[in-house]
Parts: sequence; C-alpha cells; structure tokens
Amino acid sequence: MAAGDMGGAAGVGARCRIDIDDEGFHSWRLTAQNGRTVAVGATAYPDYGECLRAFRRLCAGSEGLPGGVQHAADSNGWVWRLRGADGQTVAVSSRAYERHSTCQTAYDRFRALLAEIGAVETSVSPTEDASEGVDVL
Repeated sequence: MAAGDMGGAAGVGARCRIDIDDEGFHSWRLTAQNGRTVAVGATAYPDYGECLRAFRRLCAGSEGLPGGVQHAADSNGWVWRLRGADGQTVAVSSRAYERHSTCQTAYDRFRALLAEIGAVETSVSPTEDASEGVDVL
C-alpha cells in the first residue's frame, strides 16, 4: 500500500489516513492528535490518488458547505453530516454521540480543522506502511 505524508499540515494537529478495504477501494478518515477518529469520508474511491484529491478538494472548499447534526438512524444518539455543493454527503461523524451539544461541538471542531488544513500548503512524499493505512497529513 502506498502512503504519503503531507508534512506542511503537521502543525494542524490532525492526520488524514487513507485506508483500503477488502475490495480495494480507498476511503479517508481524519484523526485528532490523540488518535481518535474525528470524521470519515462518505465515499470510497477506486484508487488512492482519487481519494486524496477528494479530501484535498474538501479541505480547500469546505467553507459554506451545508451540514449539521441530526438523530442517528440506528440509535438514540446524534450524528453529524457534511454535504457537498451537490447535496451528497461527503463526510460523517465517526460515531454517534449521546448528547446533541457534544455532537455539535465535534461538528464545529471538524469544520475548523478542515479550514485549518485547507489553509496549509502541502506536499506528498510517498512511503510504505501496509499495516496502518496511509498518512496524508
């Protein structure tokens, strides 16, 4: 599995990981400094490059995208969703939250992280790491 490190974004404190599923599709997840997953991409891509470009586009163009908190479909908890300009879901919370206010705070922090990442100039340097997915931030 190929990996890239977007070193310029290291000051943001979050990392984007690109994982490959059993069928060979790539999806991203954003993790906080403490290692907890903050958000996951709502779409799986057939190749690494397409997934990475989708994440970068999201970071660069996240301002003004619609989204918000809603009840989780499969529990009594709360989840958040971010939609693209076309109305399709592009990112979702990594888990359901017990309280609306906690979910809203997590959503607001995710939006702030996207803005921070989008403001950072980045470059990709490929490395191998087959066991851990792919670091791109």
